[in-house]
Amino acid sequence: MMQLKKVSENIYEIPKEGKMNVPGRIFASEKLLSKIKEDKTLEQVKNMAMLPKVEKYSIALPDAHQGYGSCIGGVLASDAKEGIVSPGLIGFDINCSVRLLRTNLKKEDILKKQKEVVEALYRKIPSGVGRGSKFNMTKDELKRIMKGGAKYLVEKGYGEKGDYLHTEEEGCLQEADHEKVSDRAMKRGIGQLGTLGSGNHFVEVQYVDEIFDKKIAEAFGLTKNQAVIMVHCGSRGLGHQVASDYMKAMEDKYGIENLPDRELINAPIKSKLGQDYLKAMACAANFAFANKQLITHWIREEMKYLFPNSKVEVIYDICHNIAKFEKHNTDGKEREFLVMRKGATRSFGKGRKEIPASYRKIGQPIIIPGSMGTASYVLVGMKKAEELTFASTAHGAGRVMSRHAAIKAKTGEKVKEDLASKGILVKSGSMKGLAEEMPEAYKDIDEVVRVSHELGIGNLVARLKPLVVVKG
Repeated sequence: MMQLKKVSENIYEIPKEGKMNVPGRIFASEKLLSKIKEDKTLEQVKNMAMLPKVEKYSIALPDAHQGYGSCIGGVLASDAKEGIVSPGLIGFDINCSVRLLRTNLKKEDILKKQKEVVEALYRKIPSGVGRGSKFNMTKDELKRIMKGGAKYLVEKGYGEKGDYLHTEEEGCLQEADHEKVSDRAMKRGIGQLGTLGSGNHFVEVQYVDEIFDKKIAEAFGLTKNQAVIMVHCGSRGLGHQVASDYMKAMEDKYGIENLPDRELINAPIKSKLGQDYLKAMACAANFAFANKQLITHWIREEMKYLFPNSKVEVIYDICHNIAKFEKHNTDGKEREFLVMRKGATRSFGKGRKEIPASYRKIGQPIIIPGSMGTASYVLVGMKKAEELTFASTAHGAGRVMSRHAAIKAKTGEKVKEDLASKGILVKSGSMKGLAEEMPEAYKDIDEVVRVSHELGIGNLVARLKPLVVVKG
């Protein structure tokens, strides 16, 4: 059994030993920790701590579970000048992330047309493996999208200025360079803009069930019983190929002999390979921003058709699976780090320049999705997160059951029937995919956000409950 020390309530530590350069920190309750111990998450936290130039500790958040190389729900910070970048610490689905839209509709409005809503969104937004986009583009257009992200699409007429202004990095990482993206990656992405893909991606129409902080909810434009729409997707095959390409290139150049896990292959940030990867990662991130932007545009069209007076506005679009250069205080000094978040959400407290101007005085919105049949949550970023977790919190519920185990436990038809009994209508690209994503396959989302709130790394604002789900 791995040695684990309780630091304080909801904080545990894997002490530094052997080849570890720093300790590992796990932010979880006893209940969540018991689930985390069921897979190889703790071993992965320990492996992450063996990488060079790691600052303070390797981190696992309340939703942590086993991933490839690094755990999902993992965070690692490395010095911006002397540190390393690792595609495995960022993930294959680069900028797989969540956008939350508010509407001027109420729960009752959706319930009156619930079947029409699910049918319209499923028809309009391609989902599932192999379902291509109706948005046709040339290779040159794809290059412009990789450079300009959501902002480029808005300028082309697919959205409103407020969409990208309420997106992390205003929907565009400036360092993107399409020359660093392989032809194979571009071929995989060219027919996928405006698609959900498979796995845990979704479009979900929800309603605001509970307000925990009225003042901050008002600042985010949220009121009780209001209909909201959550979009969860990423960079599709393009991002996956970027990660695969650079993991192989780094392995070819640096070898894997000194690594605890080959998926943790890395390169110095300042090396040519490190810089090339970051530029390609930015392209994939911008593609993901544009992907959600096109989906938002199509959602607006369908909602306007079903509800002629409807208004749909972006509250916030938040990143997971990404690396960001950020300034943080360590040992009383402010330094710049590359913070790599895999299945983790940034949580900046008020005053940070990275937060959109409209939210800067209150803190960054955080969107934590549930799992079809459970609640999702809106939180707000806190200064405490900057002290404890390099300004990070959970990104979702986190799996407790493998996809293989899920499909053995329940059929997709049964999942659909169970959700219908709760008043939730669902359409999916496949029944197998629906079974894989059943609510029971995930941790208790209420416990995940409770721990985040108690630690002060992301505080509760509102609870959202699903009415309509379109699943990848």
